Amino acid sequence: MIAREIEARGIPTICMSSAFSITAAVNPPRAVFLDFPLGHTAGKADDKGLQRKIMIDTLSALDSIQVPGTIRPLPYRWAEDDVWKDSVMRPDPAGKHNDSRIERNEEPQYQSDADRQEAAATLAAGGCATCFFPG
Repeated sequence: MIAREIEARGIPTICMSSAFSITAAVNPPRAVFLDFPLGHTAGKADDKGLQRKIMIDTLSALDSIQVPGTIRPLPYRWAEDDVWKDSVMRPDPAGKHNDSRIERNEEPQYQSDADRQEAAATLAAGGCATCFFPG
């Protein structure tokens, strides 16, 4: 796992996960878990307050988790109940998954027009199209 290689070079890492069993099997140096739909590990789209809380708690866990392999559940809930799981995680009687997420394609998807514009400017300035950091 990439996190172990980075840690071996002296840089602390933390993984964010919405798949507890997979994260436990991979055994990263440290991780936080959110019981959210896959693809929404950092919170709900356009909910900047929740996203900020999740990131603060994640970065705090980076500092406070001392036992390697610890997965710290974060206290946030996607909804008041777990009905949302019926559409993405449980097969219907015919054995098909009822995945209601938007169709995946090769076109980048942005949370806001400002994010799209910033990505376009980074790419136009010679930045990497798939990298988090410009340049």
